[in-house]
Amino acid sequence: MSEAATAEILARKLFAGSCEFIAGAASLSALPPEGHTEVAFIGRSNVGKSSLVNALTGRNALARVSQTPGRTRQINFFNLGDALTLVDLPGYGYAKIAKTEQAHWQNLIFTYLRGRACLKRTILLIDARRGVMDSDLAAMALLDQAAVSYLAVLTKIDSVTPEAQAQARSAALTELNRHAAAYPDIFATSAQSGAGVDALRQHIWSLLGLTNSA
Repeated sequence: MSEAATAEILARKLFAGSCEFIAGAASLSALPPEGHTEVAFIGRSNVGKSSLVNALTGRNALARVSQTPGRTRQINFFNLGDALTLVDLPGYGYAKIAKTEQAHWQNLIFTYLRGRACLKRTILLIDARRGVMDSDLAAMALLDQAAVSYLAVLTKIDSVTPEAQAQARSAALTELNRHAAAYPDIFATSAQSGAGVDALRQHIWSLLGLTNSA
């Protein structure tokens, strides 16, 4: 069996294992102690963070999915297979949230990103239908400032044509090349169809530094 095929099997095994909610932190004092390697998901409100976390773990309701933007108001931690912690960060860019609350969330997110030694990578989600927006640029600046390595992932690619997806990918890569902390590639996914989910699982699995042995 090839190394790539083995990695795919091991990544699927990890994400098919137990995944349990650990904690929801709405303040710095509520953050759980550092433990396993953490991978955090960040993006605009309603970009599909919760849907993607559910798709990665093969569950329907692990992370709450809401049609109302701005509903995730805390940092949610999930223990995956007692080997990795998935972190769902509050969405940004929803105009109807009070500015004081937005500032609180931004401070909470920035302090978490800057001070979490076990955070291995942040996954920055970008809606393929809308491309990189001003709020995404602000998030990139925040990640750059926090010196956090981040990977951009297009979401909802099932909702756009292949041509539009290619354009969104090209435009996002052009912008990412301006940011030193950005991973030099971009993934395209659909929580609805499952496209790109296996590849993202393998990328996340590789961050654990495990050997390709079953």
